Amino acid sequence: MTQSAVSHQLRYLRTLRIVKSRRDGNTVYYTCDDAHIVGLLQMGIDHISHVERDEERVYE
Repeated sequence: MTQSAVSHQLRYLRTLRIVKSRRDGNTVYYTCDDAHIVGLLQMGIDHISHVERDEERVYE
């Protein structure tokens, strides 16, 4: 993905108040601005970890 495309997506997420930004000189830092989104992301990560563990057991 190009830097321009990433910037466009981050700008869109900022307008939806999903992320917020902070500028430090030329660098812009983005953080999640919605606790519900953080929870959904964590659930997805937990699910992937759970599925990977189950797949490892199948191959043992």
